[in-house]
Amino acid sequence: MRRRLLSSTLVVAVIAVLLLGVPLGVVVSRLIVDEAGQELQSDARRLLGEVEYARIQDEPIDAEQLARNYPDRYIQVYEGGNPPRATIVGTEPPTGRKMTADANSESGVWVQVSRDRGEVESDVRARLLLIVALAAAALAVAVGLAIVQSRRLTLPLRDLAMIAERLGSGDARPSKHRYGIQELDRVAEVLDRSATRISDLLSREREFATEASHQLRTPLTGLTMRLEEIVGAADEPEVVREEGEAAIVQAERLTSVIDELLSAARRQRHSQAAPIAIDPILVQQVTEWEPAFRRSGRKLMLDGDRGLRAMATPGALGQVVASLLENSLEHGGGPVIVTTSSTEKSIVIEVGDQGPGIADDLAPRVFERNVSGGGGTGLGLTLARALAAADGGRLELLRPRPAVFGVFLLPVRRDGEENGGLNGDGRNRAVSGPA
Repeated sequence: MRRRLLSSTLVVAVIAVLLLGVPLGVVVSRLIVDEAGQELQSDARRLLGEVEYARIQDEPIDAEQLARNYPDRYIQVYEGGNPPRATIVGTEPPTGRKMTADANSESGVWVQVSRDRGEVESDVRARLLLIVALAAAALAVAVGLAIVQSRRLTLPLRDLAMIAERLGSGDARPSKHRYGIQELDRVAEVLDRSATRISDLLSREREFATEASHQLRTPLTGLTMRLEEIVGAADEPEVVREEGEAAIVQAERLTSVIDELLSAARRQRHSQAAPIAIDPILVQQVTEWEPAFRRSGRKLMLDGDRGLRAMATPGALGQVVASLLENSLEHGGGPVIVTTSSTEKSIVIEVGDQGPGIADDLAPRVFERNVSGGGGTGLGLTLARALAAADGGRLELLRPRPAVFGVFLLPVRRDGEENGGLNGDGRNRAVSGPA
C-alpha cells in the first residue's frame, strides 16, 4: 500500500509539474527575448534623439561617450550630408548571434544598435534552470508528503492487523489505540468493542462451566448418598433394592460423564500450549503500555534473561502480563520492572513496582473473584490466574509491599526428560497443574 501511495502521488506531482512547468518555461523564454528586443529598440530611439540633439548644437558625436552610455552594444550611426558621416562604436557580434534594432529621422540620420544573442540565451537558460530547480523541489516536497501520509495510513493499518491477529489468538483485551483518522479510529473502536464482547463471553463461559460443574456435582453426590441409604435399609422389598441399585448406577454414570467432559475441556485447553519465545510477547506488551506509563510520569522497563522459551499460548500469556501491567498502572506507583529469569522447574516473569503495595488483609484474597482494593471489578487477577493455570503455569503474589507478582511457566525441556519433553507423537507435552 505504501508503494502504491508513493507511486500514485509521484505520478500526480510529475503531471502537475509538466502541465505547469513546460508552458511556464516557454512563456518565460519568449518574454526574455521580447524584452531584449524592446530594450534594443528603446536604445536605438534614445540614441537617435541624442544624435539629433548633437546636430542641432552643431557638436560632433563623441564615440567614447556612446561606449560608456551603451556598454555591450555595437552602434552604427550614419548622418546624411556632404560628405556623409558614419560613426561606429563597439565590437560587432557574430552574424548568426546578432540582434539588431534601428531608427531613422527625417533629417537623414540612421542609427542601428546590435547586441550578442548569446547573452539573452544565457539569461533564458538561467531562468529555465530556476524553473527546473523549483519543479524538482516541488517533486521532493510531494514525495516527502507522500511518505508521511503513507506512514500515517499504513502504520495504523499494520497495528490494527496485529490487534485483530491477537484477538484471534485469544488475547481479548481492548487496545484503546486511536490514530487521528476517522475511518481507522472507527475500525479500532469496533475491534475494541469486539474484544470486550469476546472477553465477556469467555468470562461467562468459564463462570458457567465452573458453576455448572459445582452445582451438578453437589446434588448428584447427595443423591448417591440417599440412594445408598435406601439400598442399605431396604432388606425386604427386593424391588426397592433393585431400583435403588439402578439409580446408583445411573447417578455414577452421570457423574462419570461430567468428569469426562471436564477432563476433555482441560485437555483441549492444555493442548494449545506450545513452546514459544517469551521475549516478543513481553516486548510487545512493554511497547503497548509504555505510552500510558509515560503519560502518568512513570517508567516501564524490561530486564532479566533473554532468549527464554516456555510452554504457553501467546494470547493467554500476553493477556496475563497485560493484566499485571494494568493493575500496576492503576494501583501501583514508581517505575515498573518486568524481570525474566529461569530455574530448573520454571520460567519466571516478575512484574513489580515501587507503590504502596497491597494491604495485609487483602493480600490472601487478591486472586478471589470480586475482590478489589481500588474500586475495580475484581476480575482481572482472577482471569489472569485462570489463563496461566490453563497453560499449566501459575500466577502468584510474591511480595505484597511493594507488590511483586510472578508468572511461573513450564520450561521447554530437552528430548527424553519426563516433564515438558516430547511425547509419543513428537510434540512438546504441557503438564496440567502449576509449574
